[in-house]
Amino acid sequence: MLFVPIIGGFFPFHIDFVRGAGLLVALSGALAAGPGLLKKGMADLRLALPVALIASACAIVGAMLGLALPAKVVNTALGATILGIVAIMFMAKKSEYPEVKQADALSTALRINGIYHEVSTGHEVNWKIHRTPQGLATFILIGVMAGMFGLGAGWANVPVLNLMMGAPLKVSVATSKFLLSITDTSAAWIYVNNGAVLPMMVVPSIIGIMMGSIVGVKILAKTKPAAVRYIVIVMLLFAGLRALLKGLGIWN
Repeated sequence: MLFVPIIGGFFPFHIDFVRGAGLLVALSGALAAGPGLLKKGMADLRLALPVALIASACAIVGAMLGLALPAKVVNTALGATILGIVAIMFMAKKSEYPEVKQADALSTALRINGIYHEVSTGHEVNWKIHRTPQGLATFILIGVMAGMFGLGAGWANVPVLNLMMGAPLKVSVATSKFLLSITDTSAAWIYVNNGAVLPMMVVPSIIGIMMGSIVGVKILAKTKPAAVRYIVIVMLLFAGLRALLKGLGIWN
């Protein structure tokens, strides 16, 4: 979520090339971190697969739409969207362990629930989700935005899984990371097919992101959920402001 606004803002590359690289960077990081998150029980396969089917199909549409729109329009929409997500996450309460009194019928039918070990407290966390139909419908929009902005959608996956559907924050973060390995593949091919991928940008970026993701999996397991929340908020705030100001022509 930081790659596209930072590289697009401080390096002389067209936004189409930056978005193409951003998708491949997010994809490589997801492939590096996904197996570890599944093994630790934080990423949940039953939660990820229905969402991935919807988001990956819509990401293809978003990628084609993003390549057709002017760069300023894309940057402005990107910044406004991320800042809106920041506001929602900042005002939300009890997002580390949301209270879900009863699972809805769809999540019960799909058996979307689980238990994971919270290393920072030493407790076993039982979780379930609700508002599953609304969440899946929201991922239609998220998939379109992921392909259009080239961000991999982790910035939107986490709030929807956590705040709307009620999954614990760590489960939301870990499942979102795994989701990227499916969603980003669909959108990335559109950029590759249109020649919007430069190896000189992608290769060094992927090496750094994959190394960071391997370390990040170990840190996530031991970090307190509240700290994860604040880190996400700060990173999203910086990225959103940068993209918005560039799109409006204030900070070029």
